[in-house]
Amino acid sequence: MAKAWKKNGGSLIVPGEGRELANILRNLEACMLGGRVVAQRASSRHTATVPDLGLPATTQRRSDSLVRNDSQSSLGFTTLDLQDERGGIQSKDPRDWLRVIDAFEQPQLTYNPIQKHFEIVAKRPSLLPDPSHRTALIRARYQVAHQRLLRNGAFQTSTVALSRSKSLHRSSSEMMMPQQAYKLTPIANLLGRSGSTHVVLGLLGNSPTGTLVLSDLTGSISLDLQYAKPVPKDGAWFAPGMVVLAEGLYEEEGSLAGPGLAGDGGVGGTIGGKFHVSSVGGPPCERREVTLGVSSNEISGSSIAGGGFGWVDFLGVGSERANGSTMRDLEKKVWESQDSVSQIPGRSRIVILGEVNLDSINTMQALKQVLGIYAVESAGKIPMAFILIGNFTRYAVLASGGSGGSIEYKEYFDSLAAILADHPSVLEDSTFVFVPGDNDPWASAFSAGAAAVLPKRGIPELYTSRVKRAFASANAEAEKPAAEKRKGEVIWSTNPTRLTLFGPAQEVVIFRDDLSGRLRRKALRFRDQEPGRDSSGRSSDVETSAENRRADGQGDMDVDRIIETAENALPEPKAKEVNRTGVPSDLHAARKLVKTVLDQGYLSPFPLTDRPVLWDYGSPMSLYPLPSALVLMDPEAPPFALTYEGCHAMNPGALITPGKRGVAQWMEYDARTRRGRAREVKF
Repeated sequence: MAKAWKKNGGSLIVPGEGRELANILRNLEACMLGGRVVAQRASSRHTATVPDLGLPATTQRRSDSLVRNDSQSSLGFTTLDLQDERGGIQSKDPRDWLRVIDAFEQPQLTYNPIQKHFEIVAKRPSLLPDPSHRTALIRARYQVAHQRLLRNGAFQTSTVALSRSKSLHRSSSEMMMPQQAYKLTPIANLLGRSGSTHVVLGLLGNSPTGTLVLSDLTGSISLDLQYAKPVPKDGAWFAPGMVVLAEGLYEEEGSLAGPGLAGDGGVGGTIGGKFHVSSVGGPPCERREVTLGVSSNEISGSSIAGGGFGWVDFLGVGSERANGSTMRDLEKKVWESQDSVSQIPGRSRIVILGEVNLDSINTMQALKQVLGIYAVESAGKIPMAFILIGNFTRYAVLASGGSGGSIEYKEYFDSLAAILADHPSVLEDSTFVFVPGDNDPWASAFSAGAAAVLPKRGIPELYTSRVKRAFASANAEAEKPAAEKRKGEVIWSTNPTRLTLFGPAQEVVIFRDDLSGRLRRKALRFRDQEPGRDSSGRSSDVETSAENRRADGQGDMDVDRIIETAENALPEPKAKEVNRTGVPSDLHAARKLVKTVLDQGYLSPFPLTDRPVLWDYGSPMSLYPLPSALVLMDPEAPPFALTYEGCHAMNPGALITPGKRGVAQWMEYDARTRRGRAREVKF
């Protein structure tokens, strides 16, 4: 900055008035990546407006070698033509700012606990990496959860506040001491501290002897959950493979009954003794704006609050500090311009359809009915994107299943192409994204519909030629100039996949998995306490309101207020099941699922033996920072649309729901309000 100031003829004393220094700072910010100044590409449109930074030639060459190519060509401030010659917005269609990022194109990042920063993985990802990468995958996931926990206010101690509070406490007996901050204890540090209470963070797992253990980077210890209470009560799932926060009493091995094979002899990194857990909970979730270090008013306010990882480009579309403010201003202008020309309220919608079984006649009829609803809308009000999520067949193909083989699978998509061709107005003005399931090729050929490896690649091109031809025909027949509007397109993405709208301003994660069923099979069961009775079995007539909130998952955990009042967007049925806390069962199950996934910050919080993950592709499975919206397509869970810690979670459910004959259901997500609503139609 000093070199740029001197080169521009700045004086020795920086004047208080004038825009010279502000212009230099603005230009430097556009040239920064990951908190460091890098040389801009010569092909950038804004190269002529950026002054020479005065960097040595060797430094600029080194910066060019370190910069990732996809970051420079992404939706950054220095590469986007945001305005035309007249100073207006170049494109008023929000679809032009929509980008689909599959799991294998997403940048691979890892957290460096020493520098406390995210770094790009230098080595190219491989489908068959070294065995050490398996350990690195689990270690990276733990380190992200650990640093997120240490950033939480409950685990931070202010020295100034403590000194002031102590002096006040001496002068006045009525003064109260501040709440004591929690302190994490590494598992290895439990040795020699028998009989003391500690808070530990670790990964739940099973030992070779079958006992439940908790592991961190220093060691493992056996757990005793006989008297453990989940926090919140019945508000989240806890299963092996999850990172949990446990509080309890450590007991050394000498006070236990004989060592033996299952007596925790300290072999293989296991600490001798046992940890008697009194309460267990997930690591608290962190809001997106806190992670990125922006103001709480994420949409209208773009001032930086400090801290966080605002300089990290998580998706290859530019970092929050470099592009977030500009892109949010652009987003606001796009929505305002659409109001002024009275084009859209509906253009900001994204239609999400789940479990589109193409081998089912009812599903094809329902899909035709849904597309017909949007085909009659005017061109300016058709949703900008349609998300079709698998499984696209009811049974695994290529595995001698009931859905046939490769020829039958090709015919299913040919039938889909025929239905799409009947609605050219939708095809020519929207983006269709297909997300596969476990029954789709090629993974289903050897998994037979069981849990396949994640991330999962898209539908092979062998089966999609007719669908692509339908889009090409619709675009050819469209009466619009080639340079005026973006043509309709179809994208065969991965599972999971991400959608970005206006660069880093908005992120939507789409994931297809049977999470509810797997959690019910694998989750731990705690000793249940009957209502009206305490732990000793004696009746208790008094039940506090705090206990009622914990039973609903709203106790000591910091739950977003919106989730407390969120309700299912589906029409109310005649009879609704209600649990003992007075909350509808479907809503309680949805809250429990959403809280579990978002607190873990990981899409598949299970052991790799239960849900395999490619060792070099852990970044696409991460939910850090939290996305703006999360689509959890789970056919076994009830449809829902609710918000937790600023992240709007949705489950569209299956397009054809068992028990509802002749009724199709799907989800509409409004990118403008960042809220989703469920819709139904009879066919």
